[in-house]
Amino acid sequence: MSGPADRRQGGVTTDGDAAPVRVLIVDDDPLVRAGLSMILGGVPDVRVVGEAADGDEVPAAVARCTPDVVLMDIRMPRVDGLAATEALRALPDPPEVLVLTTFDADEQVLRALRAGAGGFLLKDTPPAEIVRAVLRVAAGEATLSPTVTRQLISHLTVGPTPGPDRRRDRALRLLAGLTEREHEVAVALGHGRTNAEISAELFMSVATVKAYVSRLLTKLELNNRVQVALLVHDAGLV
Repeated sequence: MSGPADRRQGGVTTDGDAAPVRVLIVDDDPLVRAGLSMILGGVPDVRVVGEAADGDEVPAAVARCTPDVVLMDIRMPRVDGLAATEALRALPDPPEVLVLTTFDADEQVLRALRAGAGGFLLKDTPPAEIVRAVLRVAAGEATLSPTVTRQLISHLTVGPTPGPDRRRDRALRLLAGLTEREHEVAVALGHGRTNAEISAELFMSVATVKAYVSRLLTKLELNNRVQVALLVHDAGLV
């Protein structure tokens, strides 16, 4: 699966300079859109290429603006951000999605991550962190810190059972295709471990841990380490 850097010709323009990350802002509140545009518009490495006021406007806006990253509000009146994210991530060459929310343990956020969103931002996130998150997602990195990962997994663990048996069966089937070492790394991700913690726990270098995480994402056809953690939880291993 190609990513934003591929759509930006490997992240480099023809004159050798880094191409700015193209961002589409989707939110039904015009003040939020204006604020995000102001924050991102002053950053040389980012270019706001369009806005949309509802999820039903997203397909046309993406086709018109060809963004690398979509900042997606969850709650919108006609088509919510979850449905819009699912539709976008089903495209052959989808942009990355950062969901916007006012809650850090919202079940809708979890559903958006399962749908393939690259992470989420709280709407009160400081401007500098918003910029960093956009750049990280454009580079193919998850925007969730290990602390946030732990919060999400904890939210799942103390909540109701995560879906029907078929989800557990699918998770077990996917994880059964891993090597023993890959399985150990996956379970560590399920516990919200950092790369450094996994390194110490499994007696491997941090660089090797990163290689295993990348291998897991490719092998399991997932977008980020949080989705690996959710898969491990679905399998009942944490």
